[in-house]
Order: sequence, then C-alpha cells, then structure tokens
Amino acid sequence: MTNRYGLHGKLTATEGNRDKLAAILLEAAKLVSTAKGCQVYFVSIDKEDNNAVWVTEAWDSKEDHDNSLKVEGVRELIGQAMPILAGMPQKGQELQILGGAGIK
Repeated sequence: MTNRYGLHGKLTATEGNRDKLAAILLEAAKLVSTAKGCQVYFVSIDKEDNNAVWVTEAWDSKEDHDNSLKVEGVRELIGQAMPILAGMPQKGQELQILGGAGIK
C-alpha cells in the first residue's frame, strides 16, 4: 500500500464573490494538474453556504504539493483570490490517502 498526501480545505469568499473565487481556483486546477505528483485537484461549491468553496487535493507526496505553489501562474492566481476572501484561509485538513478510485 502506498500512502499519498491529501488536503481538503474550505475558502470563504466575501459576499457575492463565490463564483469568482471558484473560477480562480479552477484556473489553479488547470495549472497544477500538470505538476509532478498531482493525482486529484477539484473545486466544489457548498450547497449550504453561498460563500464557501472547497478544494480537495491528492498528491504523491507533501513535497509535490508544496512544489506546486512554484508552478508558473499559481502565485498570480493566489494574488487574485486573496482580496475576495472573507479573511485568511484556514489551514486545510491534511489527510494520508490510502487509496481509492482515481488514485494511482
């Protein structure tokens, strides 16, 4: 069994900016999908919270995840997202992924 690194986090947009935040995160998904070790990066909206966007990631390692922040364009997208967040992002839930559908 191979263990992978997972991250699941909620970002809260300022009122009326959820769709804009989701669009930025979907652009980030395109960029990091080519990064070494990226297994899964998906963006979801919360049916119960009109301002919340969730990001779920699966990586071969934490190091691969950390290096994805160096992918060209990612820092610019973070810069676009920060002004429309309703506060600093909370630390995401770190997971040790054991396996499952879609995980290599």
